[in-house]
Amino acid sequence: MLGTQFYHETMRKIVVSFGTLFNNIQIVRKNSTGAIIQSMKVPLAYGPQQKFLARLNNDPALGAKVAVTLPRLGFEMTGITYDPTRKLNRVQKFRKVKTSSNDADKLDTQYMPVPYNINFTLYAMAKNSDDALQIVEQILPFFQPDYTLTINDMADMGIKRDVPIILNDVSYEDNYQGDFTERRAIIYTLGFTAKFYLYGPVTSSSVIKTVQVDQYTNLPDQSPKREQRYTVTPSPATSDADDDFGFNETTSFFQDAKNYNKEKGSDE
Repeated sequence: MLGTQFYHETMRKIVVSFGTLFNNIQIVRKNSTGAIIQSMKVPLAYGPQQKFLARLNNDPALGAKVAVTLPRLGFEMTGITYDPTRKLNRVQKFRKVKTSSNDADKLDTQYMPVPYNINFTLYAMAKNSDDALQIVEQILPFFQPDYTLTINDMADMGIKRDVPIILNDVSYEDNYQGDFTERRAIIYTLGFTAKFYLYGPVTSSSVIKTVQVDQYTNLPDQSPKREQRYTVTPSPATSDADDDFGFNETTSFFQDAKNYNKEKGSDE
């Protein structure tokens, strides 16, 4: 079972797709008359909440330029669990005929995937309440409570699958403490679950296009004589394994003592 190297980048695709959902959130700031004075795109990064808070607190005097700027979005993968409610028949397989000229007679097979859930946490951090609410309000309406993405799971097998991203909960935190020199950070934490499938290795095998059976009599003899040959070939002969094809059946009768040589492909 183990020892065959394979990597389909399935979880990487899920992480990238999840981050792409929140990669283009914009906020605006207005003056007292309602005119827009600033518009900005909220930066997004992968990392835990503690990382951003540590950078935020690096400058208690608010003077250094190394402190992280707000607003900001951050997300991380927090866990992977097996989902038995979506289990598929483990003996069924996906099949695909190779299309390259060098492997035209090859058939790729792969067992049904295994269902798993990935838990994500998204952090929306801002220094004032209006910025934070703008971010959250641009996210929540799209999750009722899920938003479905189409992922190109297995490009080699031609498999695309819908992956629902489910919003589980939203929590709020305001860590404004201390005196006026302390930086304020309003944090909305959103928990998500992505339901996806993991795939095993792909096995490549040759396609059988001819079946030949020789029938003998007097098998106890050291040199039995063949009496009949039964041959089956696909119709048409150029059909692939995933085509809708028929069969040509041929029966031949013999009175000689020849045998079929597999290496030479002839009777001797």
